[in-house]
Amino acid sequence: MFKALLINKSESNYHTELCDLDESRLPEGDVTVRVEYSTINYKDGLAITGRSPVVRSFPMVPGIDFAGTVESSQHSRWQVGDKVILNGWGVGEKHWGGLSGKARVNGDWLVPLPAAFSTRQAMAIGTAGYTAMLCVMALERHGLNRESGDILVTGATGGVGTVAISLLSSLGFNVTASTGRPQEADFLKSLGASSIIHRDELSSKGKPLQKERWAGAIDTVGSHTLANVCASIRYGGAVSACGLAQGMDFPATVAPFILRGVTLYGIDSVMAPPAIRNQAWERLAANLPIQRLDAIVSEIALDEAIQAGADILDGKIRGRLVVDVNRSGK
Repeated sequence: MFKALLINKSESNYHTELCDLDESRLPEGDVTVRVEYSTINYKDGLAITGRSPVVRSFPMVPGIDFAGTVESSQHSRWQVGDKVILNGWGVGEKHWGGLSGKARVNGDWLVPLPAAFSTRQAMAIGTAGYTAMLCVMALERHGLNRESGDILVTGATGGVGTVAISLLSSLGFNVTASTGRPQEADFLKSLGASSIIHRDELSSKGKPLQKERWAGAIDTVGSHTLANVCASIRYGGAVSACGLAQGMDFPATVAPFILRGVTLYGIDSVMAPPAIRNQAWERLAANLPIQRLDAIVSEIALDEAIQAGADILDGKIRGRLVVDVNRSGK
């Protein structure tokens, strides 16, 4: 038996609870992992609370991330005792996820844990940090470098934002952080941000073309914020878009794209192919200052994850939340 969060839904009730499960209930898969750590992402918050219909079947164990040790394997790549990471692939939405003592998955979905990280550190990074790395890699492929000019990061105190700032600053970029929590300015500067702007500068309807301010941007917010970011990018610059905290809409015009040659890159972390995933984790091991992880991570027990799911949607979480799935907070 092991502990897990389990989501059930009826016509009138959507309910997430901590329960005991037997291994026989695990879904099909060729690798079984003893999970050591998971994490809480924005999408996990949506799944746990039911505020958006991200869960596709019930009952469901949420958790789009986990890191742990292979316990049994029928997959040619993985042996008992291997340390592994999983991000995305519909886990926690269509297939039972990582907020559980054990997980059984398709071995093709797993990535080897880099030697530079413990399983806890890997979940301090999690899908948020892996997504941040994908965003940075897109800007680099576009040709942006430390000489190009300032890079804007929106949703700066969130999981993607905090890791993106740390990565960009470690690579020598000058970073502007946008946040609705100005009291966190010192924290963001400690991660490497050189300047802070309030999110209100970007969150309302703006002009189709605005003053050229940034060479590039990483946007986690969407909606009017993304539209204003694109309208403020310098000629030939680029934006990596990976989130929708403000909304899924994109109330913009084509002006930045056809008059300034701005490029908008959509970043998908869920179904990214294994080669890109491996590259992203190798880059994280090489470029993310490990000492900064302690500044952006808090640890909670599995039974505290339900409340944390609501808190992350309400903007109450700074940085990253790691879940020790084998510990109870009670």
